[in-house]
Order: sequence, then structure tokens, then C-alpha cells
Amino acid sequence: MTESQNACSTKAGQGGLRKISSTGEPSPCPIPGVGPAVLEMRVKEGSKIRNLLGFAMSRLQGEGHVVPVTQVVFTGMGRAITKTITCAEIVKRKVRGLHQVSKLQYRTVREVWQSQEDEAVQMTVLKNVPAIYILLSKEPLDPQELGYQSPAETGSSLEEQKSGDATEVSGKRPLSPSSQMTQASIKRTHIESANNY
Repeated sequence: MTESQNACSTKAGQGGLRKISSTGEPSPCPIPGVGPAVLEMRVKEGSKIRNLLGFAMSRLQGEGHVVPVTQVVFTGMGRAITKTITCAEIVKRKVRGLHQVSKLQYRTVREVWQSQEDEAVQMTVLKNVPAIYILLSKEPLDPQELGYQSPAETGSSLEEQKSGDATEVSGKRPLSPSSQMTQASIKRTHIESANNY
């Protein structure tokens, strides 16, 4: 077995290999109709949500003597996808009336690994990594575009508002219907067992 085959057969990060570089090949934004003044928020695995949201919200609302932007695109790939979605959802709750278009695609990432024993031995790996693009816009977008959500779909429903009012009064989270039924059957069982004694 040659050294390169041996390096390939060991797991990355184990057996004396370490990653020395990771580069993503550039790809255009898959969302059509993105304006020139769009704010692009690149979410990474180690990004702090409060920092991302603080900057995006200040630009959307025009705080700090800055002209407000009308569109923001949250992008993330790999392990940062869930954080990207979280950021977009929080912004939609704080800024009402935003139109949304979401697109998924795969991006190619080139990783170079090097042997810790022999620095001359390197291995290049090409990986296809999922990426997400979420456009939030104050201006109307094409409703026929795949991945489009209107503000009515992204806003909270009347039931959520009612449960929110109940939460504010009691300070507790409202029970789901299945929890209420379970709680009622527990009370019934408790009463029946008390009557038997």
C-alpha cells in the first residue's frame, strides 16, 4: 500500500492527519431578483447569533444614521445551516411584513490534509456541502418563485397571539392539547384511587 492510499484509508483528524486549508469554490447567489443594496449576512459555525442579529436589525431599521436596507440575505453552509435558519426566523418575528425566498444548493469545498509524520504527504478532498440562502425583503417578491413565503405565512397566527396573551398573564407556557388530556386523565385516576381507599 502506498503512502497516499494509507493516508486516504485513515480517518481525517486521526492517524496523524491534520487539515491545513479549507476553501469553498465561489458560487453565485441562487435567488433571482436580489437588489444591489442587499445586506449579505454570512453565517459561520462559530458565529454568535446576537452579533449577527444586532448588525442585521440595525441595518434593517436604519439605526445609527445609516440608510435602512430593504433586503437581507442570510447564507450558511454545512453545520451553520441551522444557525442561519434561526437568524432568519428571529428577524421575521421582530420585523413584521417581510417576504421570504429560500434556496438550497450544494457547494464544493476543497480540503487539504497533511500528514503529521511526513509533511510531504498531502491529501486533497473535494466535498459537496449543503448551503442555504434566505432572502428577507420589505419589498414584495415574485410569489411564483420556488421557496417563496408571503408575510401572511411567516407571521404568527391568531392562535399563537392568544396563547401569547395567556402566557403573559400566567407567566407559564400554555399546555398543548395532548398534555391537557394527559393531565385530565391523571387527575381522574388520582380521584378514582382516592375513592377506593
